[in-house]
Amino acid sequence: MLNQLGLSVYISTFDRQKEMLERFQGRGYYVFSSFHWQEEFNDMDNYCIKAKEICKWLKDRKFKIIGDVSLKTLEFFKYSSIIEFAKDMGIDVLRLDYGFSREEILAISKEYPISFNPSTEDENIAKKILEAGAEIYALHNFYPRPETGLDPEGFMDINHKLKALGIKTLAFIVGDEMKRGPIYEGLPTLEKHRYIPPYVAFIDLATNYEVDGIFLGDVKISEIQGDLISDYIRERIINIPVDFLSNYQYLYDQVFTIRPDSPRTTMRLQESREYSCDGEKQQPFNSIVREKGAITMDNIGYKRYSGEIQILRRRFPQDDRVNVIGKLNSNYLSLMDCAKNGGQIRFKRL
Repeated sequence: MLNQLGLSVYISTFDRQKEMLERFQGRGYYVFSSFHWQEEFNDMDNYCIKAKEICKWLKDRKFKIIGDVSLKTLEFFKYSSIIEFAKDMGIDVLRLDYGFSREEILAISKEYPISFNPSTEDENIAKKILEAGAEIYALHNFYPRPETGLDPEGFMDINHKLKALGIKTLAFIVGDEMKRGPIYEGLPTLEKHRYIPPYVAFIDLATNYEVDGIFLGDVKISEIQGDLISDYIRERIINIPVDFLSNYQYLYDQVFTIRPDSPRTTMRLQESREYSCDGEKQQPFNSIVREKGAITMDNIGYKRYSGEIQILRRRFPQDDRVNVIGKLNSNYLSLMDCAKNGGQIRFKRL
């Protein structure tokens, strides 16, 4: 599923999401939608009619639907069977929320691909479903209230266990263009992702947490953030937004490989000597204290290393042999924890 960004669709905000959704139509994108929240609809008949119209719209445009359901779904839509409901609505994967017994979950899994919440269900039920040869995913919750999202250690421990079983894990990131109510403070799975750009959260989940599929939890993502994510999905190159001094703007849009032997404190860029002003030796310039996120170039004081570029993962003192030529955009400093030795990055201007 990491070949695309999953989306979330909500009955109450669908009309405002259609323009964004149309950018992704026809390519088999997954969308997550809930069918047991009445939201701001007071008229249940209107709620159910709107839900059915949305599912038809999505299926006509080749979207795949992960439907979040509970026993309330049967009450709202007046079905006696969740399988019958799923087939009528065109749902591709059922995410079973509260109210279903283990026996019911196992019975449903024999007829329909399902997802469960790995933060509240242990892996034993997943093992039984796998043993029966059924299709199963682990979709973590999102957390609208600040301070309630998952911590990284517990999240990673869950994902590691599921990975060992061969179960794909899915999680949510925040949007930036339009948050979802009623709190409007993002819908992340990890609490640490609540106030950072969606692109940074996506890269963090993809590179550090063994996540197989990533969904936008909020209503909308900006075109800039969406394009950054799409570029990574297509190329597996991490775009790093930076600000270069005027003499070094030729480095924008250049792709570099992080040397496999880079230490934990710096990212040494393998091809960097080729970009040393057409082979000329670098003269001392702007040799100041090197803050975390600084981009530096060695000057003639470092002899044959002149022209080598580094990105600093921590603060270093001033050194007459090292020029500070730019810095990472402060909102994207966390990308340094995602870029691995041997991987590739590209400097981008936002």
